[in-house]
Order: sequence, then structure tokens, then C-alpha cells
Amino acid sequence: MRVVISDPPAFTPAYDHELAAALARRKIDVELVTSRFRFGETPAPVGYRRSEPFYPVSSRLFRRSRLRIPLKVVEHLPGTAALLLRRPDILHLQWLAAPELDRVLLRPRVPTVFTAHDLLPRRTVGKQGLWRDLLSRFDRIVVHSERGRESLADLGVDATVIPHPVFPSDPERVDDGHTLLCLGTIRPYKGIGDAIAATKQIPGARLLIVGDPVESVNGYRAEAGDLAEWRLGYLPRHELERALGEATVALFPYLPQLDQSGALLQALGAGVPAVAYDVGGIAEPIERFGAGRVVPAGDVEALAGAARELLDDDAALERARAGARLARDTLTWDASADAHIRLYEELL
Repeated sequence: MRVVISDPPAFTPAYDHELAAALARRKIDVELVTSRFRFGETPAPVGYRRSEPFYPVSSRLFRRSRLRIPLKVVEHLPGTAALLLRRPDILHLQWLAAPELDRVLLRPRVPTVFTAHDLLPRRTVGKQGLWRDLLSRFDRIVVHSERGRESLADLGVDATVIPHPVFPSDPERVDDGHTLLCLGTIRPYKGIGDAIAATKQIPGARLLIVGDPVESVNGYRAEAGDLAEWRLGYLPRHELERALGEATVALFPYLPQLDQSGALLQALGAGVPAVAYDVGGIAEPIERFGAGRVVPAGDVEALAGAARELLDDDAALERARAGARLARDTLTWDASADAHIRLYEELL
């Protein structure tokens, strides 16, 4: 079976790599078609091929500057043409970088799968007609949670649930027993302000904020003061694992704008339990494996209370850590690859 996995904007290079490598271990012929990742190194292909026909100039000249958008639009056409010239058995898209253009350009002639990582991406979430049209062109839609499946069902879209695997790691545990972690790209929907407010309610707690900012953090810095340590930027793997090794509990006070969180799966994969708002599908792995606590969305008092419980109760913390380790052992990339292959075989 020949499978092309495509992530034109390189939004999730770690996910793309792990899925492609897991499929290759199952003797699937895999090519990853993407663009240059603008923020750091990406894993070297293992058992699969990688090509970067999308955005060859804009991905090299710009990081997050809006100046890249006009050039990116121009580059989208030849990149899409290069993608559609391939004739795999299965074309599996991870992201649609320019949905308004893709509505016109994207007309595959092979069985096609789309993974709705963010369900309806934030920039175009209000354009439900656009997304109904685009999603109807795919033979199968994948989501990472039952909540995600239900959300797309409300739009008349049938989806298959394949849980997001964890990113396994085994960092040296050096946490001090009272460190809360906010991990991942810093965006408005990540709820950094709520994490700071919750940490202030927990005597002796400190907050470690690790990630590349897309928004200004000046206000957050002033609000947190000496309570928080900031490690900003797109960190290399060893720095990410150092932060995970220092974390006692990870916080995910997100707004309801996504299906699943890769940062959450990084934390669980390192054996770090989580406290999260009940949004999207974030609750599902935490509750399924007992890997922390889930509280009502927007309830800072409940967020603080749940985090305090884990920090103050050694037995509860160890049970949550055991749940995170169980998630790491269960939500594997090989299991995800097997589920994807079964889905692909339905289309052949």
C-alpha cells in the first residue's frame, strides 16, 4: 500500500513523523509531503520519504510575520499541484493550509482521508459552509475524540475516532513537588492568565511556562511576577524533556477551540499528570486513564483546587502519575498505525 501523508504548513511535524514512521514499521510505503518547518529541527525520516514542495521561499524567509501570507498564497498553487500529481493508494491530509483556496484547488483523484486536528480551524471557524463543502470531498474524516466526533456530527459530517497517541519520553524526575507546568505554543486560547491566577491560589506553588509565544507575554509576566519561570522559544528536545522532568503537574486551562492537545500528550507521555478544563476532547485521555483531574471550563477556583489536591496528597499524585504512565503504554503510535491501516483498507 502506498500512502502519502500531507501537512502543507508543517503544523504538526512531530505527529507527522511518528505516524509516518509507525506506518512504515507496518511495511506501508509512506511519503510525507510538507514544507520546511520554520521554528527548528524536525526528526529525520525513519523508514519513509519526506519531500517539501510547499512554500519553498516563504517558509525560509519568515517565521510568524504576516508578510509571508501573500507569498504563501502564491506558493500554495504549485505546492498543491505537486501533491495532486502523486497517485498513491491513499492520500491522507493532516491540515488544510488555505481552506478558501483548497475549496477550488483540492480535487483529489484517489481515496482521501483528512484528520481534523482542530475540528474547524480557528481562523475560519465561522465559515461552516466552507468546511461542509471541503470535508464532503474526503472519503473518511479522522478525529481524536468522541467529543470531536459529536461536534462534526452536528455539521452533518461522519467521523472516525482514532485517539491521539502520546509522545513517549522518560526524563529524569527532578521535580520539587510543587511545580505546575504550562507547555506548548503560547496563544490566547491556551489560558495562561487562568494558569497564573490558579497558581496564585496555591501556597508554595511555582509555575513553569515553556513554549514559543504567538501573542505578547508582557501582560502575563507582569501578572505572574516572581511566581513564574519563563522558557520561551521553540525548545530542542533535551530542553523540553528537562522541563517535563521538573514538572509535578501540567495545567491545560484551554478555551474550547480544539479537539486534542499535543502538549497534553507530551506531558502524559512523560508520566506527568494533568489538570485541564473540560473542553474539546482533552478530558478523554485524562479521565480514561485516571491521569489527573478535569474541571469545568473557565472555573479558575476548580482548576486551583484540583491542582492543589494533587500537590498536597502524595497518594493522589502517585495514582495520577500511574494513570499517565498507563496512557503512555496504551496510546501508542503502533496502535494508531494499525487503526489507520484498517481505515485505509476500507477505501481500497
